[in-house]
Amino acid sequence: MRYNKNVILGGLLAFSVAAVPAYAAVSGSEAARLGKDLTPFGSPKAGNNAGTIPAWDGGLTKPPTGYEGSGQHHPNPFPNDEVLFTINASNMDQYSDHLADGVKAMLETYPTTFRIPVYQSRRTHAIPDWVAENTKDNATSGQVVGESAGIKGAFGGYPFPTLSGNDEQKAWQVIWNHLTRWRGVSLTRRASEVAVQTNGDYSLVTSQQEAFFNYYDPEGSEDSLDNIIFYYLSFTQSPPRLAGGAVLIHETMNQIINPRNGWGYNAGQRRVRRAPNLGYDSPIAAADNLRTADDTDIFNGAMDRYNWTYEGKREIYIPYNNYEIGQKGLPYSEILGMSHLNPDLMRWELHRVHVVTATLKEGERHIYAKRRFYVDEDSWNTALLDQYDGRGDLWRVSMGVLKNYYELPGVWTVLEAFHDLQARRYHVQGLDTEEPNTRVFTNDVPNKRYFSPASLRRRSVR
Repeated sequence: MRYNKNVILGGLLAFSVAAVPAYAAVSGSEAARLGKDLTPFGSPKAGNNAGTIPAWDGGLTKPPTGYEGSGQHHPNPFPNDEVLFTINASNMDQYSDHLADGVKAMLETYPTTFRIPVYQSRRTHAIPDWVAENTKDNATSGQVVGESAGIKGAFGGYPFPTLSGNDEQKAWQVIWNHLTRWRGVSLTRRASEVAVQTNGDYSLVTSQQEAFFNYYDPEGSEDSLDNIIFYYLSFTQSPPRLAGGAVLIHETMNQIINPRNGWGYNAGQRRVRRAPNLGYDSPIAAADNLRTADDTDIFNGAMDRYNWTYEGKREIYIPYNNYEIGQKGLPYSEILGMSHLNPDLMRWELHRVHVVTATLKEGERHIYAKRRFYVDEDSWNTALLDQYDGRGDLWRVSMGVLKNYYELPGVWTVLEAFHDLQARRYHVQGLDTEEPNTRVFTNDVPNKRYFSPASLRRRSVR
């Protein structure tokens, strides 16, 4: 099934070629490798020489027996897989070449509790045929515009399946692939987030969330984007002191010429107000200041405050195919350890990742002076993110706990965890095992007025 894709971004008039530089896409011969020696999303089909990373064989596209459809918690498709070995503080030096610095720091900070159970690597990512077709088209037309400011010539697929240009341009392309990665068309879910204190105590903040990924609108085109990647709406349902509040976000393609549009609804005042500070390092109250606005989704938003460098690929252990930690009925108290997620419920695998470093520009402000991204070569999810303070010390470690959603198909996070190594606290998003359903994906295209500020108060219920 072929969905519409044009090559002129009519909605972004500010992307005039005469006004801002654009960094070119790859040749037709390079794009022709997609689906041949490269996967449809740009990674090598072949495994590694050691045989510890397998060849990609099409990914996971069919659910296991017993799965009844979108919204059901996902049964583990690999129930017979066993732990190959466990990495801990005492043997971490043996595996040092395959560990991100943040993971090493977690092992050193929590030597008696944090460990890494390593399983057989399975490359489960897959995308629908229409997304693959659009991705192939994007390879020869997708461009980064300006100094990472936005993209053009791309719609409905990964904009840069094969990287090109210098190390800075490749870094921008990797992050744009993360920002626009395939996560379905529309979704709803009810989930909770928690900030876990040093004594293990936590309080749930529960919300009903809705999203429409405009970039993957099956009825749309690049012309119809109007500079919006996705629409996001969240209604807080508990605790009582926060219940009834809501947040609406229009995520823009180019946040420099048109910053993210955000609105908040205050149930006590019954007023909708523009929220101009939902970006960069603005603190998130529900996270007890353990997550910044651009930490959400591991990373989101504008890239303009940093200098970016592509450091190539590495083979490292990342949290992948994590089904056990998302099983229906699993109490949150079993998932949440005192200092980190319960390692007995985690699955780590060896995968190739793109490594990108962002260093704060001189004269710019952000609480993170440096960030190092580890981006899965298949799904383009940022699986791990190391973040450093102004003194150059490793400060926070973010983890995107990944699994394949059969109904998409595709790999995305089941949970996101943000660890503050200095405060020895952490924050988790996406808890839903105590809910009757997990994320519900559809191909429905809502009326854009559904995500308008005018409808926010009307739909907010305390």
